[in-house]
Amino acid sequence: MFHAKAPAGSVLHGVAENGVTLKSIAETIARSLGLPTVSLARDEAATHFVSPFMATAYGFDGPVSSTHTQELLGWSPTHPTLLEDLEHGDYLATPATPPEAASAAVLAP
Repeated sequence: MFHAKAPAGSVLHGVAENGVTLKSIAETIARSLGLPTVSLARDEAATHFVSPFMATAYGFDGPVSSTHTQELLGWSPTHPTLLEDLEHGDYLATPATPPEAASAAVLAP
């Protein structure tokens, strides 16, 4: 996707809030599921995530900011932030009919 106001090669971030950490995302999801969260030492994380690589990847945060994008495009976010959307969206809603029951109903003669 490109935008006519943005010069070629521009890096644009369409985020509503700046600096959201992976930890805050995990805590929001866990809270919605009624699960506890814990912080792990690097060696504990390597065992938990089965791979030292994944433990390292999950240990880094890549915060972004949309300040430049907003200034360049004259844009401002109007939708919920990521954390608000995770907390109040329907990502974790239980379907009225379990998928296996729905499939069985379709396949039944």
